[in-house]
Amino acid sequence: MKIDWTALGSVFGVSLLVTVALVALFTLGITGLARRERAAEQGGSATAAVTGAYACFAACAAAVGYGIYLIVA
Repeated sequence: MKIDWTALGSVFGVSLLVTVALVALFTLGITGLARRERAAEQGGSATAAVTGAYACFAACAAAVGYGIYLIVA
């Protein structure tokens, strides 16, 4: 049995990059929701932050769904 180390390293690199990107995207969503809470305490509105947070969560869900699609297909 011969292991293709280049392909294995490539898969590792891509999965590491995608994982870091998903964590960063989810963190941006959490930060947007925190800004909504801060704005509510100060009596303001943070519709842009909430919209951005929902967009981040939707992108995370889409990436996870695409990953599941790739596994199943």
